Amino acid sequence: MEQIYMIPVTEAFAATAEKPECGCPICRLFKKLQEDELDIILGASMMEPDIRIRTNEMGFCKEHYSEMCKSGNRLSLALMLDSHIIELQKDIFGEGKFFKPSGKKSAYRAVRMEQSCFVCDKMNFGMEHMLDTIYRTYDKDKGFRELFKQQTEFCLPHYSMLVSNVPDYMNKDKAKELCADARDITLNYLKELGGDVRHFCDMFDYRNNGEDADWGNSKDAIERTVAFLDGELPPHIKIK
Repeated sequence: MEQIYMIPVTEAFAATAEKPECGCPICRLFKKLQEDELDIILGASMMEPDIRIRTNEMGFCKEHYSEMCKSGNRLSLALMLDSHIIELQKDIFGEGKFFKPSGKKSAYRAVRMEQSCFVCDKMNFGMEHMLDTIYRTYDKDKGFRELFKQQTEFCLPHYSMLVSNVPDYMNKDKAKELCADARDITLNYLKELGGDVRHFCDMFDYRNNGEDADWGNSKDAIERTVAFLDGELPPHIKIK
């Protein structure tokens, strides 16, 4: 299974090592996986009976409904919504059944539906295997370890993911090495962000507002810091 994920993992780490402005490699993996899953579900898979049954039952989260609305494939989305509405009528309100669910049971089913998402479920599966591939490749491949060390950034959520899950996948020595590498990369980037945000604030001092004012790398410091904190690629980054 992990061989399927080897190429996207290596490509993501290579891209961010070559161009640090591309951001966190795991954010890049996440974004690519999400775009692929949305393309699949709005494509031919939408008509596959087993997929349609699951989307009818699970629906989608707010974020993925929003992404699908922006995709432009309105017919595919409308067809899924059509059968999903029928499922909601049956599952939550008991339409078509002899016995109607109680108010409490109906509310429970509504909450359960609200908290489920077909794409999130697929994403969780994919990211789990992406992470497993990162650990296994770091453990066995010296070239990938060097590529890992060349990274300039891991966002805070994905740094946390890397270091908290590593004991389940690697022996103690290799896990310690990966955690140390990830810590150094993330802390150095955090210090860089801190300097840029501080410089941004200083530029609003009247003494720094001359024609020759040097903003350095601080003009997009706010956007880069928010991306670091919430685990998102900066808006200008494209992965295709």
